[in-house]
Amino acid sequence: MVNGVKIFEKPKSLYDRPMHYCPGCGHGIIHRLVAEVIDELGVRERAIGVAPVGCSVFAYRYIDCDFLEAAHGRAPASATGIKRVHPDAVVFTYQGDGDLASIGAAEIVHAANRGELITTIFVNNAIYGMTGGQMAPTTLIGQKTTTSPFGRDPKVAGYPIRMSEMLSQLEGAKYIARVAVNTPINIIKAKSAIKKAFKVQLDGLGFSMVEVLSQCPTGWGMSPVESVKWVEETMIPQYPLGEFKVPSA
Repeated sequence: MVNGVKIFEKPKSLYDRPMHYCPGCGHGIIHRLVAEVIDELGVRERAIGVAPVGCSVFAYRYIDCDFLEAAHGRAPASATGIKRVHPDAVVFTYQGDGDLASIGAAEIVHAANRGELITTIFVNNAIYGMTGGQMAPTTLIGQKTTTSPFGRDPKVAGYPIRMSEMLSQLEGAKYIARVAVNTPINIIKAKSAIKKAFKVQLDGLGFSMVEVLSQCPTGWGMSPVESVKWVEETMIPQYPLGEFKVPSA
């Protein structure tokens, strides 16, 4: 409240319970943004989320709408089935990078290529956060993880996959953006992108995805403050922010 005026409140589509995520983790922020967008678009009763294995699976504990838990990497396939059976539903997947860009890479590519009317929230923290901090497809060159203790070597493990750039080349993908939740201004931009992605689905245009660069202090072995700085100084130069594809006028 400011001078008796309410300027912020918990989204109605967010459960009123403490979040269990590690201090500094970006998932809580992203959950709030998704919930705010669902509220503002007035689609809560039509929304169906799909969450696969990983830290992302806990989205159903916090976002108050119907949810399905999918097998690892299979959220786009599950979401496709739901949307085709319930075309009036607003269907979204909430996936991490270890899920979407690894075992689920084929799923997301073909869902996007088919132009499925689903929206994907893709949380990229450059690591397998839930299962022990292993190297992910998005892990940066030189980044140390539990399975790359000397840093990712491209001669052995290849290069980080830039999913937004790749999917933006597919005709069925109509809105692809990369955002971050490391600063207030970036959080505001992230919400705007998420809202645009849902509107693309509501307008029946095709597939939409928002990639969100997110802090993982525990997996990175950093303090929350250090992790925010790492996103700004290390992740963003390798994963530039912006809209990679927008609907044609």
